[in-house]
Amino acid sequence: MSQEAAGREQAAVNVDTERHPLENALAVAAITIGVAALILGSIPATHFFGALAAVIGLPLALYSQLISATTNERWLNVIGMVTAFVGGGFAISHGGFAF
Repeated sequence: MSQEAAGREQAAVNVDTERHPLENALAVAAITIGVAALILGSIPATHFFGALAAVIGLPLALYSQLISATTNERWLNVIGMVTAFVGGGFAISHGGFAF
């Protein structure tokens, strides 16, 4: 196997060459909702939606971490967890679930 082929194989989420559609979808959803919580939580006018995204994103990332199959999925899950947690903290500091 050439160096280029090995590099392409490791860049994919499924490094074990098996399909993991549920785990991949949950990992991508976790990081997407986590980043949304971070962005919405850091804007004072959108604190409610940031807190809501954090409440959805953190348990989703934790469950996704529980069933993850590859290291790359776990990286996405941890990043999603951290961003959801920090975004939730920002949202709470700006008012949390209060309108």
